[in-house]
Amino acid sequence: MRRRVITETAIKTFQEHLTNDEKSENTISKYLYDVRSFACFLGSRVIDKGIVMEYKEELGRKYAPTSANSMIAALNAFLRFMEWYDCCVKQFKIQRKAYCSEETELSKSDYLALVRAAEKKQNERLSLLIQTICGTGIRVSEVSFITVEAAQCGEAIVSCKGKTRTVFIGSTLRKKLLKYAKDHNIKTGVIFVTKSGKPMNRSNIWREMKELCEQAGVAACKVFPHNLRHLFARTFYGIEKDIAKLADILGHSNINTTRIYIITTGAEHKRKMENMRLII
Repeated sequence: MRRRVITETAIKTFQEHLTNDEKSENTISKYLYDVRSFACFLGSRVIDKGIVMEYKEELGRKYAPTSANSMIAALNAFLRFMEWYDCCVKQFKIQRKAYCSEETELSKSDYLALVRAAEKKQNERLSLLIQTICGTGIRVSEVSFITVEAAQCGEAIVSCKGKTRTVFIGSTLRKKLLKYAKDHNIKTGVIFVTKSGKPMNRSNIWREMKELCEQAGVAACKVFPHNLRHLFARTFYGIEKDIAKLADILGHSNINTTRIYIITTGAEHKRKMENMRLII
């Protein structure tokens, strides 16, 4: 039997496999990091099920279950690629939460405060960008698909994670996007660009949003681009009550992922329980 060790050659071959499988750059980067972390834990030892179980236990001690599970998923993907199926381990079982924390949930009033703060700072681009993410439900990595052409026809064709979907742009947002493009002499292509003309990315969007926190009076732990997507999901579901349709709009292949987006806060959960009026 071939010795089960992790070599740099094996990792590079795994990287090529992930690339050919059309995984996103972020996914590939994370998987490689997680595999190398396991290799450091492994040292000079040979891989077997016992060692992988030992590593799983260490992850359970050091990280939250969701974080540990993401690392286990990456390692299992590598083990399967190497055809070491007998070494794969199960993820930690996590009971789905009935509600989320108010401390980290971005409310509609928080969102409006961020938009107003951006306008007060005369950062028209950021104000419109926040509204675009929240008004369409796109991922921050999909902002580059909001182009002049997309605004003109009222829909953007978004390709992400090996899937393509149509994102509709409402009439009010369309007008705002086209006016912004015209005012800034953006005649074609990506609308949200830096001063050098490059598409805005996760890093500079994140940084600019964080700079609004103090003026907006919104806790920094709530201010992330992805929370705008969550707010879109909760608002849409509050109107439509159609989780399957919402999953399609968000580009989720697994409806359980969508369920995470529409979890309400503990306070909302308590209000609903009180409204049941089952206690005499």
